[in-house]
Amino acid sequence: MIYRIDVRTSTLEARGDNAGVDPFGEALRRQIEEFSAGDVGPIRTRRIFLIDTEADPASMQRVADELLADPIVERAEVSGNGNEDKSASRIEVHLKPGVMDPVASSTEMAIRDMGLPVREVRTGRAFLFEKALPEAELSKIASHVLANGVIESVHFQPFVPSEFARGYDYQFQLRLVPLRELSDEQLVKLSREAHLFLSPAEMKAIRSYYREQGREPTDIELEMIAQTWSEHCVHKTLKSAVDVEVRDAGGRALETRHYGNLIKETIFASTMRLMQDRPGFCLSVFADNAGVIAFDEIDAVCFKVETHNHPSAIEPYGGSATGIGGVIRDVLGTGLAARPVANTDVFCVAFPERDREERREDAGTRRRGEIAPSNLAASPSPRVSASPLPKGIIHPKRILRQVVAGVRDYGNRMGIPTVNGAVYFDDRYLGNPLVFCGCVGILPRDKIAKAAQFGDAVVVMGGRTGRDGIHGATFSSAELTDTHADEFSHAVQIGNAITEKKMADVILAARDRGLFTAVTDCGAGGLSSAVGEMGEQFGASVDLEKVPLKYAGLRYDEIWISEAQERMVLSVPPDRLEALLRLAADEDVETTVIGTFGTPNRQIILRYQGTEVGRLSMEFLHHGIPMPTRKAVVSATRAADAPPVAPKPIAGVKEHLLALLAHPNIASKHWVIRQYDHEVQGGSAIKPLVGPLQMGPSDAAVVRPKLGSHRGVVLGCGLAPHVQDPYEMALWAIDEAVRNVVAVGADPAQVAILDNFCWPSVDDEQTMGTLVRACEACRDAALAYGIPFISGKDSLHNQFTNQETGEVLRIPNTLLISAIGVVDDVRRCVTMDLKADKDALLLVEPSAGPSATPAQRAAVHRGLARAIAARSVVAAHDCSEGGLAVALAEMCIGSGLGAILIKDLDDAAFFEEFPARYIVETTPAEEARERFDALVGEGLKVTYLGDVSDTRELILARRHIIIPIDAMRNAWRGTLHW
Repeated sequence: MIYRIDVRTSTLEARGDNAGVDPFGEALRRQIEEFSAGDVGPIRTRRIFLIDTEADPASMQRVADELLADPIVERAEVSGNGNEDKSASRIEVHLKPGVMDPVASSTEMAIRDMGLPVREVRTGRAFLFEKALPEAELSKIASHVLANGVIESVHFQPFVPSEFARGYDYQFQLRLVPLRELSDEQLVKLSREAHLFLSPAEMKAIRSYYREQGREPTDIELEMIAQTWSEHCVHKTLKSAVDVEVRDAGGRALETRHYGNLIKETIFASTMRLMQDRPGFCLSVFADNAGVIAFDEIDAVCFKVETHNHPSAIEPYGGSATGIGGVIRDVLGTGLAARPVANTDVFCVAFPERDREERREDAGTRRRGEIAPSNLAASPSPRVSASPLPKGIIHPKRILRQVVAGVRDYGNRMGIPTVNGAVYFDDRYLGNPLVFCGCVGILPRDKIAKAAQFGDAVVVMGGRTGRDGIHGATFSSAELTDTHADEFSHAVQIGNAITEKKMADVILAARDRGLFTAVTDCGAGGLSSAVGEMGEQFGASVDLEKVPLKYAGLRYDEIWISEAQERMVLSVPPDRLEALLRLAADEDVETTVIGTFGTPNRQIILRYQGTEVGRLSMEFLHHGIPMPTRKAVVSATRAADAPPVAPKPIAGVKEHLLALLAHPNIASKHWVIRQYDHEVQGGSAIKPLVGPLQMGPSDAAVVRPKLGSHRGVVLGCGLAPHVQDPYEMALWAIDEAVRNVVAVGADPAQVAILDNFCWPSVDDEQTMGTLVRACEACRDAALAYGIPFISGKDSLHNQFTNQETGEVLRIPNTLLISAIGVVDDVRRCVTMDLKADKDALLLVEPSAGPSATPAQRAAVHRGLARAIAARSVVAAHDCSEGGLAVALAEMCIGSGLGAILIKDLDDAAFFEEFPARYIVETTPAEEARERFDALVGEGLKVTYLGDVSDTRELILARRHIIIPIDAMRNAWRGTLHW
């Protein structure tokens, strides 16, 4: 029998004040009104549990009272249909069959722990409206705010199924794919229809391989090749050979150059050179799941940032949650397992509240010399766009809410602080939002090296395998269209943070006991990628029927390529296997032996119920992909080389500054930050928000991964998609990331950086040229700054095609740079909030100003780092969006102290933006400023601006302009209250 239990809030009703008001319902009401002109009235909410069990009603009432409801604030009713609710309209949202439901899984386990029988639990939510609303309006509310049709079903009456839909036992049938005799055109068709997303050249290489083998491929073999060769997994564009042609503005060829391997000869090459100059700092680069640098004599720290863009476009909550869960597993799979100590995230989405056409007009780029960022020209924001969204696109406001919630829930539940990040708005992300998730871990230096051994057992640990996540790797390597939500609903994954937390604890304990020789996560491609990568040197054999499943009915190929979450693969020596299995069993973490590493002739052999279903050469799998030479065209004329834009007078500096502070790309992100637990683990030294009221936006985060030490890790990031020229865009992003960590006290000599390239399709020569220029900028900046890249990731084909209209929405070229540094003593770090009345305020920048070279900018960072180390700086803040004006306003907002600017600044100096600029607070004595000048060295320009003031006003003395801190704070915090 299926029982239904409804859980509702009861506290307010019991007290008698505001009877019937539901806090969660009230929040939803406000969200719904953003998408509707009228007031939908009060809403009450219910949590629904559907329980399939043979237990009697009394037992179910016990479950309701003791397990599902908090008796102080909630009331649970075992009813069948919720008829006790006097509502005029109702929306119920239930997960579709087969979708991962962590709450249901936990509830099942708890019911069994109570000694009661249970077959299955499913959950849902009910939303009860006091007003009678037409079904069309309810459908609109459900689709815009309450439900995602990809993973959830919507009902307008109480829902209790007579029985749950269940999987059926799979009847094994080996499937061959006739391929050897297909024409080139038929190969292309097969690639798309089978969701392989391989190029014609790659499909021809596969055809040649099977002609040599004298047989047709099985379906599982094709799936494994497609996963291994996907852009997401092998990064074949950045690793390709490239012929670069430089053309002038008229299209004439000026010069050519060639790269045999683009990324190896740019970014990798710069790191290799720097490692020779700084031996012992980089301990593992571009070789493992995360880059590893030295922390102290005993431990190392690792850092990885991943993207989860396409999944988040379809199901933003699950996409971001599994994005952060996946990058945590990357850290767990680095070396012999690192312990996660901090998370980061960056979201790039369309403007949530302004009309898209209106935004497009002011979404231009900033060029050197502009006095104000044209894409930050603030103006009143209507509630939502009046024009309909293209088919297949989720509203950007809902995207942002849900990606924040996904990272929040997963990170908080795993007990990992989320300490650093950013949100960037641009309407070019409408069809393809970008979701970056990062994780930092710490591991013993003697646990960095790993390698599976011949004869080791292939062990899978953690969550069970389901259909969720199938074709995730190949799907992420393709362009989105308006059909992808339906076509790739099986690629959506829902994570279970508690399962991953338990698994992580077991893996770390097993590491310390030396129970395995290698570990990696089941990321893109699932078991296919994990076992395939670990067994590259000597092969592996796997019995697929041994893999634990969430439900019956999975085919053998689905078992192999599923990316279902919370799973790791370990290579375990036979003599340590029993100890590992016993440890996992004691912690209730499912762990299963599914095969053995090592086969004759270095092959991977797959069996299902005793029948061989796949056999592939590791040599062909990992090295058989054809790497054709690509063509790239770059322009010799860069936007940054154009003459500076003539300064335009600003009608009202005060009004302009307040408008900038209110712009979504500058305004406070406290509504995001305060959803994250950044104090868990107790190591947070500099928080995301700083100052007496914890209100100022910190440039970077500082954490202590070892609580017995004052040594710390600094984390920052930078991106500049508003800069048109790809070379300059990359330089700006790198400089911002370095500025952020230096501003809190990091020494550039102890800093490393990571790259995340997110580009639209690079199939045309010009776009490929922009990617080449960004890589060249990364190389040049790394060498000039003396800062190595240690890890990276690319996500290409980030564009959306509306198949009804043919419109293509391409994201801007986006390079996220993440910086990690090590500081000897976190107590010597500084924050951006002003500290004391009458302290001096200095502007530190390159002597060459906007035209400074990377080497000249690097000198600024090194000089400020010396000054901070010498204790000559009490506050520092980087000048970024909005220039000096916004940076100084943020320092006032963060501290509650004002500033009096004596220096006469024109509009250009006040609002101009370019790299390598800081505002610094020092002690007021003249000799202290002189000592500061001596510390920073030559090549820097240090300008005395004025002094800190206790007036609670920003005063431009020479221009007789007074801007109260309260006005700046209200503007900065007055938007995006979600």
